[in-house]
Amino acid sequence: MHSEACKALRRQGYQFVSPASSAAVKPCMWNKRALRGGEMCYKAQFYGIESHRCVQMTPTLRCNQHCLFCWRSFEHEVVEEEECPPPAIIENLRRLQKKALSGYKVSPYVAPERFAEALRPTMVAISLSGEPTCYSRLPELIDGLNTGGYTTFLVSNGTRPDVLSRCRPYQVYVSLDAPDRETYLGLCRPREDYWDRVQESLAGLAGRRSAIRTTVVHGYNDFAPERYAALYQDSGARFVEVKGYMYLGYSRNRLQRDQMPEHSDVRAFAEKIAQHCDYTIRDESPASRVVCLERNV
Repeated sequence: MHSEACKALRRQGYQFVSPASSAAVKPCMWNKRALRGGEMCYKAQFYGIESHRCVQMTPTLRCNQHCLFCWRSFEHEVVEEEECPPPAIIENLRRLQKKALSGYKVSPYVAPERFAEALRPTMVAISLSGEPTCYSRLPELIDGLNTGGYTTFLVSNGTRPDVLSRCRPYQVYVSLDAPDRETYLGLCRPREDYWDRVQESLAGLAGRRSAIRTTVVHGYNDFAPERYAALYQDSGARFVEVKGYMYLGYSRNRLQRDQMPEHSDVRAFAEKIAQHCDYTIRDESPASRVVCLERNV
């Protein structure tokens, strides 16, 4: 049976694949907003993803970092869990998405055609909670999703380069939230010093459709743009997302509101980074406080 942590997450809207597994689905805010005909998330703007047809999920709740800016609760992390087989996860995705969105069917703000599309998702974002590479069958899961016709986005903290090298999502994200080891250890609080592993993961992005995501926390990691630029340059990643920390969820117990940068601050920092590398600003989303840079080919 589920732990108290999983029961708490269920109350927050998590839909679990089985009573024993922590693999779960939960529609994000942008999914629901797009379903009602509103704005889509910045991934739609940057990469052409239809937000109302995206499944946000995780195969595991385990994580090997305790980042100060993470909106998730560390109390809701599980150490021991029963892993769910990839076929079971894939088979249940649409059922769980339908269950989570069922209340929108009768909403006067949701067009029937759009609701029908939402029940036929085309994209899976492996990003809901936990660190996906802690799931032992992640490459198999992604291969199965790809075979099933889904566009897969994988978001990772980069601490398991051996796993990432065996995964073939449509696009892989690796987080780089510090310009140096000391800042990384203080801000991301890994279980062990994984800085060198993160660098190895970054080095593996060349030749792949890939993005680096940097979450900017005012007063913590918003310095040394030239160091970030050098790390981006060495990685070979196609895209870089410089994103402002959002004062949301459980991160409010660890950080202060004034550590959330304005979009203008994020844009200015991205501009400074671009001065030191072969990346230029391609697009931005003020609502999400994110700036997208693309590598000059």
